[in-house]
Amino acid sequence: MRIRNRELSVPIIQGGMGIGVSLGNLAGAVAESGAMGVISSVNAGYREPDFPQNPREANRRALEQEIRKALTRANGKGMVAVNIMYALNRYEEAVRTAVGAGAQAIISGAGLPLELPEYVEGIDVAIAPIVSSGKAAKLICKKWDMKYGRVPDFVVIEGPGAGGHLGFKREEVLQKTAQTPGEILPEVLAELAVYEAKHNCRIPVFVGGGIFDGRDMAQMVRMGASGVQIGTRFIATEECDASDVYKQVILNAKAEDIRIIASPVGMPGRALNTPLIQGIRNGMHFGPDRCNDCLRACPHGDLAPYCISRALIAAVSGDVEHGLFFCGENVDRVDRMTTVRELIAQIRDEFRECMSQGTVLQYNVHAVTSCFAVV
Repeated sequence: MRIRNRELSVPIIQGGMGIGVSLGNLAGAVAESGAMGVISSVNAGYREPDFPQNPREANRRALEQEIRKALTRANGKGMVAVNIMYALNRYEEAVRTAVGAGAQAIISGAGLPLELPEYVEGIDVAIAPIVSSGKAAKLICKKWDMKYGRVPDFVVIEGPGAGGHLGFKREEVLQKTAQTPGEILPEVLAELAVYEAKHNCRIPVFVGGGIFDGRDMAQMVRMGASGVQIGTRFIATEECDASDVYKQVILNAKAEDIRIIASPVGMPGRALNTPLIQGIRNGMHFGPDRCNDCLRACPHGDLAPYCISRALIAAVSGDVEHGLFFCGENVDRVDRMTTVRELIAQIRDEFRECMSQGTVLQYNVHAVTSCFAVV
């Protein structure tokens, strides 16, 4: 599969997971296997000695280092991308830092990245929005086309089963009235078709949010997707950048441990019911040690019920008591440690088996089955 000027031999995107869960080690291993490895830019410098005093510089320096680490490990295979939340205060700076360090793709969600093409003008890098509806895809394509004369190089759909921040109303997720990935996909494909015709190009669509295995992948491909995005399963790999404690929390999780929480930035999120979540529900305040002003919508400091940055850093560092552990809806199905290569091979085998059992759309059969043929 060709994305901009690069070949992606495995049509899987490893979801960007912050803070510090997917950095250069995980992203590099995924790219080395022929897929798209994704570094999360959010407070990438949390381990830097000067992070408490100078988070801006620490994050910039660490992001550059993690991208270079991933590119070195990938050794020319797959793609190395950076997930940059549009909700970041220094969004433009993060994008320019990432492309300057050699990131091959920028994936952007948590808002509508309507100005993203401006920040990569003249740079050979793929750009992609994360959307949760056909309406959002249409709006982004219309703005990019009119103002910048370009369209997304690919699009990522995140359904309501995703981990972390969700692009749906809390009530929709809790009451299960939000559109499923299978319902969102046809709408997005229809909107993109207009711009594919106008620009004489193909815009691959990757579906995430509740995608777990090769069977799910086959279902999405039959419906017109080019590939999938998977996040939580990659946490339980040897190459994941999170601590061993974090990985064990994911492995121990049960379905009844999942909660839909309220993030300080105003979006619902899916996480595990750890002591932190229980304490906040009972009125506990967990503010920042020192606010680094990372997210636009956060009320900051003592005005927030808890500091999401501090909680995510605690989690990735192995502090179960104070950590916020984001997860996808299928976290209870993650039951063993593996390696990136083994996980991708398992998904490949499941996918091949499912595709051999049914008729698939000619539009995708060559693009996807030929990709997996070289794994």
